[in-house]
Amino acid sequence: MAARGCCPSCGSAALVEDAHYAQQQLVCAACGCVLAEGLLTTTYTEEEHLREVTYSQSTGQKEHLSRCLQRGIRRVRDLCKVLQLPTVFEETAVSYFQRALQHTSFHLVSLEKKELLGGCCVFVTCRQHNWPLTMGTICSLLYAKQELFASVYLSLQKELGLSVPALSLADLVKTHLNSFRLFQHAADIPAPFVEDKEKMVARTMQIVELASETWLVTGRHPVPIVTAAAFLSWQSLQPAARLTCTFARFCKLAGVDLPPPAHLRLKELLEILLRMASKLAWLRVFNMDKKTVVKHIGDLLQHRIFLLKNAFCLEDEEEQCAAAPSEGSPSSPPAAGGAVQEKGHPLEGKRQREGSPRPLLPPCLINPRKRLRTAALSASDSAITGDEPISDSEIEQYLRGPEEIRAFRKAKAWQ
Repeated sequence: MAARGCCPSCGSAALVEDAHYAQQQLVCAACGCVLAEGLLTTTYTEEEHLREVTYSQSTGQKEHLSRCLQRGIRRVRDLCKVLQLPTVFEETAVSYFQRALQHTSFHLVSLEKKELLGGCCVFVTCRQHNWPLTMGTICSLLYAKQELFASVYLSLQKELGLSVPALSLADLVKTHLNSFRLFQHAADIPAPFVEDKEKMVARTMQIVELASETWLVTGRHPVPIVTAAAFLSWQSLQPAARLTCTFARFCKLAGVDLPPPAHLRLKELLEILLRMASKLAWLRVFNMDKKTVVKHIGDLLQHRIFLLKNAFCLEDEEEQCAAAPSEGSPSSPPAAGGAVQEKGHPLEGKRQREGSPRPLLPPCLINPRKRLRTAALSASDSAITGDEPISDSEIEQYLRGPEEIRAFRKAKAWQ
C-alpha cells in the first residue's frame, strides 16, 4: 500500500488538485490516476465550502439555461432583423425575453412555447412603440398557430405585468395592405389590376371610417372588414376594368386569405353605400345596384357626413323617427291615403319605405339572430294568473310561529 501523499499506482509524490467542471479531484501528475473526487458543487458560493447540491442547482443546469438563453436571444435578434426593426426595439425585446426566461412560470413549459416566447417579446415591443405589426405576421414567420401564440402572449403579459396598447384601426389598415401583391407588376397579375399603394390605402381608410360610423366595426374582428374595404376601394379606383373581378379572385391575386365573414361585411358596406347614393341628387336618376354604386364611391365618401345625416336618423333625430306614425295607421289620413296608393302601386310604397330615413342601428338589432323557441305552456299553467285566492289550508303554511297562528284564528273569528 502506498504511503500517504503518494500515488498508489506509480508511487509518485507529484499529486495535484484539478477542478474538472464543478468537482475538485486529486490526480497524479505522473500517471494520471484519480485518487479522490470532490462533491458536486456550483460555481457560486457553494464552490468555496464544497457544499453538496442537487443537479438542478449545479453548474451543468446553469450552463443548460445559458445555452437556452443564448439560442433564444439569437432568435429574437434574427426576427427583429427580418422585420427591419430599429435597434431600440431589438434591445427591448431581448430584455423582455431574459426576464421571461428567468420567471418560474416559463421554466417547465414545452419547447414549442419557449420558441414562441421570443416572438411574443418582439410583438409586445412593437405594440408598445406603436409599430404596426399583427399577430398573423409573427405567426407566419414562426410557422406557429395563432391560438398557441395568443396563449403564450397572454401569459407573458400577465406574468411580467406588461402594459400593451391596442393597435388602432388605421395602423391595422396600413399593416394589412402592406402584404398585398397588387402594388407591383408581376407575371400573374394583369396590368389593369396593379394599383398605387398610397391611393388604395387612403381610399380604404375612408371606407373603414365609414364602416366605423355605421356600427359595422364594433364587436367584430377587424381583418374581414379591412379586406372588404380594400376590395371596394380597389374596384372604385378603376371600375371599368375591375368590376368583373370577384372577391375571391381579388384575394388570390393579392396573396391574402379570404376570411369567411368578409362576404357579409362586403354586403353590409354595399347596403350602406346604396342608401347613401339614394340621397345624392345627381345619382337619383340612375338605377343603382351593388355593382354600379362602386363607380361612385369617391363622390359618396366626399359627401359622407351630409349623406349619412339624410339617409339615417342620427342622435337626436332617432327619437323623431321612432315617434313618427307608421304607414297605414288609421289615425293618420295621409298614411291611409299612402296605403291606398301602395295598394294600387306596390312598388311606389316600397320606394317610399326605402327612401325614408331609419335609425342608424347596429346590424345585430336590424337583423337579429333567430332565438330558440320556449316550450309551450300547458293548459293548467297558462290558466294561472296569480290573482287566485289562497285557501285556509294553504295560508297556514306561510305562518311560521304560534303567535301568528293565534292572531290569524282570532282575526278569522271576528269576521
